[in-house]
Amino acid sequence: MFGNRTVLLAALCFVVFGAVGTASAAEPDAQGFVSLFNGKDLTGLKTTGNWVVEEPGVVSLKPRPGERGWQRYGAYLWAPKKYTDFVLDLEYKIPPGGNSGVYVRVGEMTNPVGNGIEVQILDSHDKAGKLGPHDCGGIVSAVGPSKNMSKPAGQWNRMVVTCKGTRLQVELNGEQIIDLALDTSAVKSRPLSGYVGLQDHGQPLSFRNIRIKELK
Repeated sequence: MFGNRTVLLAALCFVVFGAVGTASAAEPDAQGFVSLFNGKDLTGLKTTGNWVVEEPGVVSLKPRPGERGWQRYGAYLWAPKKYTDFVLDLEYKIPPGGNSGVYVRVGEMTNPVGNGIEVQILDSHDKAGKLGPHDCGGIVSAVGPSKNMSKPAGQWNRMVVTCKGTRLQVELNGEQIIDLALDTSAVKSRPLSGYVGLQDHGQPLSFRNIRIKELK
């Protein structure tokens, strides 16, 4: 009898404290943001490889032998739920010549380029003149950034992507560089709800402080 009671109490403790732990992991901060990366491992994220926790708080892409830059590979890093209206706030660091992208509202993880929206990450700091959709902060296939706010390679950049209805805004290092009406743009056919992911472009780069706030 005593043994059965002990087992029952242990089970109840597991349920209660397990539920509290789960709630705490998803608890928004004071600004309403939830961290997508816990800073220690890839728990809660989805990938087929190439991503490692290089140091506490930093997740990095490490291309496999034979993989080289400027080619798309399948090992994106995904948040495994769909988001509609949200603010995505993150920091990234790229090497000289670095190239990657932040994907939002991706309908299917198997085809991010064809049914999602890519905010470009590129080593564009030294570029002068007009910026296009493939320059840093641009919306690929749609519009270039209004100004060059990319820091030199090797420095941390902060990117904030806001999606609300058919409006998409991007801030890079404290300056708004994109304010796009999606319904009249070249990506108007892309879903208004989908996954958030970080691109595997075959080149090393790092991310930290990846967090998201859903908008009501």
